[in-house]
Amino acid sequence: MKSDIEIAREAKMQPITQVAEKIGINTESVLSYGPYKAKIEMDFINSLENKPDGKLILVTAMTPTPAGEGKTTTTVGLGDGLNAIGKKAIICLREPSLGPCFGMKGGAAGGGMAQVVPMEDINLHFTGDFHAIGAAHNLLSAMIDNHIYWGNELEIDVRRITWKRVIDMNDRSLREIVSSLGGPGNGYPREAGFDITVASEVMAILCLALDLEDLERRLGNIVIGYTREKKAITAKDLSAHGAMTVLLKDALMPNLVQTLENNPAFVHGGPFANIAHGCNTVLATKTALKLGEYVVTEAGFGADLGAEKFFDIKCRKAGLKPAAAVIVATIRALKMHGGVSKEDLSKENVGAVKSGLVNLGKHIKNMAQFGVPVVVAVNNFTTDSTAEFEEVKKFCQELGVEAILCTHWADGSQGTKELANKVVELAESGKSQFKTLYEDSLPLWEKVNIIAKSIYGASEIVADKQIRDQFKTFEESGYGKFPVCMAKTQYSFSTDPGLKGAPTDHVVAIREIRLSAGAEFIVVVTGEVMTMPGLPKIPAANYIKLNSNLEIEGLF
Repeated sequence: MKSDIEIAREAKMQPITQVAEKIGINTESVLSYGPYKAKIEMDFINSLENKPDGKLILVTAMTPTPAGEGKTTTTVGLGDGLNAIGKKAIICLREPSLGPCFGMKGGAAGGGMAQVVPMEDINLHFTGDFHAIGAAHNLLSAMIDNHIYWGNELEIDVRRITWKRVIDMNDRSLREIVSSLGGPGNGYPREAGFDITVASEVMAILCLALDLEDLERRLGNIVIGYTREKKAITAKDLSAHGAMTVLLKDALMPNLVQTLENNPAFVHGGPFANIAHGCNTVLATKTALKLGEYVVTEAGFGADLGAEKFFDIKCRKAGLKPAAAVIVATIRALKMHGGVSKEDLSKENVGAVKSGLVNLGKHIKNMAQFGVPVVVAVNNFTTDSTAEFEEVKKFCQELGVEAILCTHWADGSQGTKELANKVVELAESGKSQFKTLYEDSLPLWEKVNIIAKSIYGASEIVADKQIRDQFKTFEESGYGKFPVCMAKTQYSFSTDPGLKGAPTDHVVAIREIRLSAGAEFIVVVTGEVMTMPGLPKIPAANYIKLNSNLEIEGLF
């Protein structure tokens, strides 16, 4: 059996200008980064403003397990399947972070016969977007300390600086640091720290910005800290937003690549859905909607995180109206939620599948709250049995949803034609009555409460007085109409990653809340989730190397 990287290397890629022509992008608007990847110029994107939109399809998933679900793989497979049945379809994905690539998750370009290519480039430096985001973020960090060094005219309280630095790598040793040691020439020592680049507010801003003007406005609104009198200090106060925009000018342009079947794919932006909003850029999605009949996009991790934020943050902010949603499930993941160990997943166990279906069922019911019709895509593994799939199919039918077996990993578009036809049926049915989960006008605390109870199945949310007071302060400062972005473990509906299935009546404890004034949402941190991950005991980096032919090994 060939590995993903071996399959990707054998791909017969078309010149990216040829891929662009398929969806009406002229060669002059394609800024090539080599023969197989490119950015699309803003002038061309702006020229599409009056064109009608295609149908937007969200691909989400059940709660992830180490057994794997294949959400990105299914997104690619569905896009290829739609093109195979004669539809003009474009996929929109997020860019992979180097942290997981060298940590434990591996690449994020799909798998098997359902991949985007050039896979190695996409998983590594790609077109440099993440580097630009990190540079813009850290420029602001440097300008904060520089302002303090040269007299601190804004009277920033060094104890109340909320802006950290970032790096696109998993490095737990950088979570909490002390900076500016070494004497007066190095500045004023203070406590600081690092987040991973994908958790940066600059990343979120890039993914939500509509154009360069909107990008600069949002960057200027970033709150970096407070004075002793608790007056907010912004990036605009430091005159940093102009230079940050310059660094991000090219990064804002969507990246175009292709699938193994030479269908167009926008891969742009990359926030994590457990600590950020987890969706690709609004600009890429909106551009694709102007160019295709169907746009298939993904939202990170399970539907309790990625899909909720896609609906409540991205769609709310960008005015998007999804026509249908696909929930990806695997028999293996269902068995893990049913109590089976990873070592025993290859053995048929209909009983465990039946027990684990409570997790899938909760996600299906959650999607109904947003008014978007759903189909379940069962991503096939060779060890799955017919009896196990029939159990899934019967369960879904009882909930009024169809479950379709998909073999795109092995068969590419031929393995998703049935799913593609069902998606078209749902998208064209007019059944989508999309709505967000809560209104802008509700108090921030109530927004969190609604998500915790209706999406997570919690009995209540709790926080100490200091955090409750912070909610009120944000509202009094004019941020009460913002949506909330929940930072929670991706491995459970609860804040305990060990609780599988669909636990109920658990308590969601709020550890911290953060203001993202530029991204225009409030981050609510729960449980023990980290915005700077650490590497596992044996990181994937141990196995990534160049072989004697100067080919990369170990990158999936």
